[in-house]
This record gives sequence, C-alpha cells and structure tokens, in this order.
Amino acid sequence: MSHTSPEREQWVNPSLALRACMKIAREPTMPANVYECMFLLDTNKVAGDVPAAAATIKQILERNHAEVLANRPWDERRLAYPINGHKKGLYYLTYFKVEGKELKNIEHDFSLAELVLRHLVLHVDPKLVDIMLQLARDEHALALQSVHEPEGLEGSGDGAPSGEDRGPRRPRRSEENKE
Repeated sequence: MSHTSPEREQWVNPSLALRACMKIAREPTMPANVYECMFLLDTNKVAGDVPAAAATIKQILERNHAEVLANRPWDERRLAYPINGHKKGLYYLTYFKVEGKELKNIEHDFSLAELVLRHLVLHVDPKLVDIMLQLARDEHALALQSVHEPEGLEGSGDGAPSGEDRGPRRPRRSEENKE
C-alpha cells in the first residue's frame, strides 16, 4: 500500500518548483569579449561624411547586441590592388564588446553592408584591452607610426639594409646587353 504523508508531499513540491524554475531560467550567457575590427570603407559611399559612416557601423553592432567602446577613422589610402573597382579606401578602426556567439551575425551584416569593402575582426587579449582602447582613443596615435630614426644610426632610416656589408652590385641589364 502506497501511502504518502503530507510531510513527504511538502518536501517534493519545493523540489519540483525549483526544477521548473531552473528550466524557465534563461540560457547561460557567454562572457562578453572585446574585439577589434578594421574596416575598409568605400570612399565614394563615405564621401566626406565620416560621422554618417560611423553611425552605420555602430547601428549594425548595436543591432547585434554589441557595445561600441571606441571607434575612429584610421587613414584614407590608395589600395595596392583594386577591390570591387575601387582604388582608394578609408580604413576605420572600431573596438567593441560582445558575446562570441553574436560574431557570426555581425560579420554577416558587415558583408551585406554596401559601405564596407572588407573587414577583419580580431579578439583582443584581456590583458591588452586597456592599452588598446587608450591608443584607439588617442587622436595622435597615427602620428607615432611616421616617426623616423635619427640620421647617424645604422642604415638609411627607411628600414632597408645598408649596402656596406652586401658586396658589390652586379651591372644593370641594359649595361650587360651593351657588352
């Protein structure tokens, strides 16, 4: 004969309620990581209105639950080879924080955006986040790249090795043909 006492029922009911609450609880979230994204933007679409381009990028990120930490135009350059018929592009740097599972949707949205020619998303090591954000917010960070070594140090200062230790040059082809 199966007889349950009222005390036993009281013990089981809270357990069932706890299990039901655990099922209802939202799925566990992944920790948000910081990512760096370098965009190559179409200069014809940007057309000097960089804040509008920045707003478009920010809108795509926020639609995918990302928090924009820092963003700024990096440089406008002539491209090494044409991309979709474009010879110039604006490099735009953005740092954002998002859960890893959202990255696929973000990259898909960027590939569909007409403004973006190319993009590259990199995970930033948590140890370097503060330094990277500080550099990204610094308006003079690009100027640091153009600092040259003082004359008088080894080499010509342009990164090319000096010719002193390489030996004599061979003659040019036009001179070889004359002989």
